[in-house]
Amino acid sequence: MITLARAILRGIMLFLRLLYQSVYLALTQIWANKTRSILTTIGIVIGVASVTAVIAALTGLKAKILSQVETLGTNTIFISPRRPDSGPLRYASWWTIRFLPEQLEGLREHCPSVAHISRLGGIGWQTVRHNEISVERVNVTGIEPDYHEIEHREVVLGRRISAIDDMQARHVCLIEPKLQHKLRLDRDCIGQIIRVGHHSFVVAGVIEPRPSLDIGEDSQERFEVFIPFRTIFKLDEPGIWAMASSTSTEVTEEAEAEVSFFLRRTRRIRPGEPDNFRVESLQSALETFNKIAMAVTLAAGGVVGISLLVGGVGIMNIMLVSVSERTREIGLRKAVGARRSAILTQFLIEAVVLCFVGGLVGVGIGQGLTMIIASINPLLEKTYIPLWSIGLSFGFAGTVGVVFGMFPAIKAARLDPIEALRHE
Repeated sequence: MITLARAILRGIMLFLRLLYQSVYLALTQIWANKTRSILTTIGIVIGVASVTAVIAALTGLKAKILSQVETLGTNTIFISPRRPDSGPLRYASWWTIRFLPEQLEGLREHCPSVAHISRLGGIGWQTVRHNEISVERVNVTGIEPDYHEIEHREVVLGRRISAIDDMQARHVCLIEPKLQHKLRLDRDCIGQIIRVGHHSFVVAGVIEPRPSLDIGEDSQERFEVFIPFRTIFKLDEPGIWAMASSTSTEVTEEAEAEVSFFLRRTRRIRPGEPDNFRVESLQSALETFNKIAMAVTLAAGGVVGISLLVGGVGIMNIMLVSVSERTREIGLRKAVGARRSAILTQFLIEAVVLCFVGGLVGVGIGQGLTMIIASINPLLEKTYIPLWSIGLSFGFAGTVGVVFGMFPAIKAARLDPIEALRHE
């Protein structure tokens, strides 16, 4: 047993010694032909830099979106009317397919996987005034008390909109801090009067700003005012939609199915007819984003594959030239007892090391591109190169070295020592 262990250890040591000598000799050859090596590895460098930069950008975008979606909760469900792509309501007017308040009543009681539900009503942009100061393009939304449990936006001053406010259709409102500042309200503005359109409202509280998703949003400043859901019908005929949350992330899909079944019944949709509403959760939106990100990564991988193919052909070409230049060296090594396997290993390792050097330079350039991307676009500020992508890049580079270095290595190993020594 001890003899076997010593033999195995001796074999490992011999292999490591051969590997070290081969890598050292390969680096010596690369250094001796620096310009040729640089030109040879350009394809590898471009391929690795491209794939690392693309993966870094997608990873940063995903991290940014996840961090912002977490503030809303992945179990949040959005419910809105939608014109179907087929069926009798395909060309129906918006007035026909709109939600009616009673169509959403009782939803929570009939959907056990739904924890909270809030009907929402919107009347578009309004002008809000306080004394002589007015602010245009203020989004006025009617909400129910459960809205606060769904969106997790804290009321930093004052109180929430209560069930009594909604039942009695009171003229109370919640405003954002930036609207409070814009209207020059007092620091403690609770009880002060503002005018929304032609109606007066008492400020009941100040709600924290909505988290900015940065995606598809313009740079124009926007403001929000929240009033009780039933109150908004006193201002105008609102468009109605809803927000809900499931009892847990694990049952979000069940909650969506329950909501869809409930709405098909309350909106009297016959079996076989398409839905004229949309029920979508943030979790499903994230899954869609992940699929898109994977498709982009695969497309980028195809482009990178072409670059690596070009680089691999360059590696094969330069290794064939190297075999031709070092024919006498190969013959001399064979004459003093070098085996075919040693010659093959030597040239194969040289090809792999050359690819690894190109991969290392590519990762460095990719890191530079990543830093530039992160500094230019705030949406990609979380951009970074994950460790697995570095491993993947070196894996690609090593594979290219093995595949395209094999033929030159085999050619070198099969050289006849006598003919090689006669080579001029």
